[in-house]
Amino acid sequence: MTGLSRSSADLDPRRKRLLFRAWHRGTREMDLLMGRYAESVVDTLDEANLAAFEAMIDLSDHDLFAWLTGAIPVPAEQDTPLFRAFRQFHDHLKPLDL
Repeated sequence: MTGLSRSSADLDPRRKRLLFRAWHRGTREMDLLMGRYAESVVDTLDEANLAAFEAMIDLSDHDLFAWLTGAIPVPAEQDTPLFRAFRQFHDHLKPLDL
């Protein structure tokens, strides 16, 4: 089960590949995080953001999850507008201040 809730039939091959890769990361947590985000934006990304998403999808699950949850700071070279949009999409994951 991928969790995919949208059809990829209307997507070009590049976007289909990104959607597939987003749902097949290696860890189930990142499958869900990347897959859900990809489903929501893959058909709207321009060329620059498609390239940025391809680069982001090549990063390690461990690093992405740590940056996304705020466990460790995002390195400046990875703090791109696309990553910030990805993080904002999953804003509910930030640790609670107790």
